[in-house]
Amino acid sequence: MKLRCPSSPSSPARGQPRRLLTNTGGQWRGAAAAQRAACRAWDSPGARLAGAARHGVLPRTVPGERVPRRPAARGGSGPASKPSRNPATAAVAQVAATHRSISNLGSQASSVSPAAAAADHHSPPPRRLVFAFYLTDHGFGHATRAIEVARHLVAAGHEVHMATGVPEFIFTSVVRSPRLRIRRAVLDCGAIQADALTVDPLASLQKYHETAVVPRESILRAEVEWLTSIKADLAVSDVVPVACRAAADAGIRSVCIANYGWDFIYEEYIIAAGYHHQSIVCQIVEDYSHCDIVLRLPGYCPMPAFRDVIDVPLVVRGLRKSRSEVRKELGISEDAKVLIFNFGGQPTGWKLKQEWLPDGWICLVCGASDSHDVPLNFIKLAKDAYTPDVMAASDCMLGKIGYGTTSERYQGCIEMTRRDFLTGNWKPYLLHAITLEPCYNGPINGGEVAAQILQDIADGKKCISGEVRDSA
Repeated sequence: MKLRCPSSPSSPARGQPRRLLTNTGGQWRGAAAAQRAACRAWDSPGARLAGAARHGVLPRTVPGERVPRRPAARGGSGPASKPSRNPATAAVAQVAATHRSISNLGSQASSVSPAAAAADHHSPPPRRLVFAFYLTDHGFGHATRAIEVARHLVAAGHEVHMATGVPEFIFTSVVRSPRLRIRRAVLDCGAIQADALTVDPLASLQKYHETAVVPRESILRAEVEWLTSIKADLAVSDVVPVACRAAADAGIRSVCIANYGWDFIYEEYIIAAGYHHQSIVCQIVEDYSHCDIVLRLPGYCPMPAFRDVIDVPLVVRGLRKSRSEVRKELGISEDAKVLIFNFGGQPTGWKLKQEWLPDGWICLVCGASDSHDVPLNFIKLAKDAYTPDVMAASDCMLGKIGYGTTSERYQGCIEMTRRDFLTGNWKPYLLHAITLEPCYNGPINGGEVAAQILQDIADGKKCISGEVRDSA
């Protein structure tokens, strides 16, 4: 049983949600299964470590091209069969093989991405544009993909103002420019977790109520004032609901960049925690309905609250150093097998043991606190370590693998049970993981494509039949 808000008109005006069923021409398979693993769940939240991704081929969709849509019947699903549960109800952890070169991941991008190639031929806008970029601060995945989009906007001479609770180093370690400004603003809460594997649905709903519902009127006044003060041309959200309503109140357009919305996540929480929180989902749907368009990322969940859709490629940060350079800096030999232990910015604190790794392996631990002691065959990385470089220098990863990790170094993925994870029975999974072969060859220039679309919309072009066109 799925929770639904009251149905809305089939041809809504701004601010009225339309429930749409979109299709990219086939079911996502193989590599996308790891991304859709975020939309799976298990019979009891946190009972297993999920993520059974299998080999396969993704159907190709022209990046930047509108996906045909048709009205969905009440209770309808998205482009693929709707998963039984959603990203944050399950404790998701995978063992995944990693790509050693970003070029391996998207070697054919130029030949299959005409809209992306066309982005290079757009004439620059006649003025500097100002973008207000709202980010949820649940983990680091939203921030790492947003900063890649922002990097292209800043490089084009525009101003980007980030509004988020994510630590500032996530952004300044990638883009150092006076045109990138960070403002601390917590306008949603994502999912509240008891630990890196366990989500608390009721606490999540209560926290969202405290963060975004109780102070809603003051939030809207403050955000309208801020958007006006920076003279924002466009509000961008990944994927903070109230940002869309604030932009509408300020009289500017808004665009979301996402592969899911919080309405999809929270509707399952309500089923688990109690229907007295149903109004939260309805409010989120209404907020998203003020968004002009969503730039939908691969591996998406159903997103019925948004009025129009443009699909874009994977957003991937590029490499700065070679595999050899990273290993040399870390004192690791070229022939050593290297595992990354990464839970996407969520604190872990588990006591790690030397015998959990196969002989000769090294484990690089992301996000470890200063007080977290590790065995000799484990290495704590600096908190601002550039993850794409470290991943490229490794052989596989163990963690709750989300969108950013899947995008930047996905090769293949296997599930590990919670019992085996917590008791250190890692060896058979690691030895299996390193045998997986690459199974994704789609375009990976989503940052560039999304930035060009945002620039066009901010410059006054309109979305007509899902395409960005001159307003004249």
